[in-house]
Parts: sequence; structure tokens; C-alpha cells
Amino acid sequence: MTTLELFADYFQLHVLDEGSEGDFGGVWNGRSVLDGLAVLDDALAIGTAVNDTVAVEVRGHDRQPDDDSADFDHVVEASLHTPSGRLVVMGCTDYLADAARFDVAAGWTRARASRRNLAQAVRWSESEEGPEAMEEVRLQIWPAPFSPPRIVKRWPPAQS
Repeated sequence: MTTLELFADYFQLHVLDEGSEGDFGGVWNGRSVLDGLAVLDDALAIGTAVNDTVAVEVRGHDRQPDDDSADFDHVVEASLHTPSGRLVVMGCTDYLADAARFDVAAGWTRARASRRNLAQAVRWSESEEGPEAMEEVRLQIWPAPFSPPRIVKRWPPAQS
């Protein structure tokens, strides 16, 4: 497990294969913003609730981890191709050469982004008070065949 603090500039974090040259400009739309997930073949953009520093915990697994989405506000999963065997995790405007890197199995990788403290982080970011709560993102990574993106839990919940 590795813990990072990343600046989620433009309300997003990037998870990508070290050799990726993907451009997220064409994949952000109303749906991907609502889902908090933009997907390319070899890269993912994880949406955040704040345009600020977020706590990111990166955990590698040998197999799909158990579902603990009840402990989080928003949870998404997606596959990305990692032919280099190196995964980069960074804020979207971070300097690529300085970004954190993680060894993964070359091939298809599954990523689950579980986010919490969203309402508290938004409330704090809109105030002029000191930080009371930081958005937390747990990124779980494991080798798995390609499967479509999935919204496991949505925040805020749909209004009825």
C-alpha cells in the first residue's frame, strides 16, 4: 500500500500505463462527469468532488478484492491495458516524470476507485476555514481480463 497526496486539478486524477499517450479531451462529457470516470484503452481519469488536494491510497491485489462499497460514497471500476507493466498515478497536471509508478502485470488491469468524505470535502473547499476533511480516494488494482466500466455506487444518490 502506498499513500499519496495529489492535486486533483480540473477535478480529476489520472491512472495510466507508463507508455500511454492518451488524451482525455474527447472522453469527458456529461455522462463521464456524472460517473466520475473517463476511460481510454490504456488510461483512466478518476473524477473528484473537489479541485484540490486529495488523499490517494494505492493498493495492489493478486485478485479482485472484496466489495466494501458500503464504506464509500462513490465507487467505479474500469479496465485498462498496461503493456509496459508500469502504472502511473498522478494529478492531471502533474509532471509525468515525477509521478508515482507501480509495477503491475503486463496486460489487462482492473482498477477500482472508491471515494469518501465527499460532502465534507466539498463543504470545506467552498469555505474559507482551515481544512476539516480531505477527499479520500482508494485505488485498488489487480490483473483481470477486460470488462466494461461499472458504476458500483453513485454519489450523490439519484434524487427521486
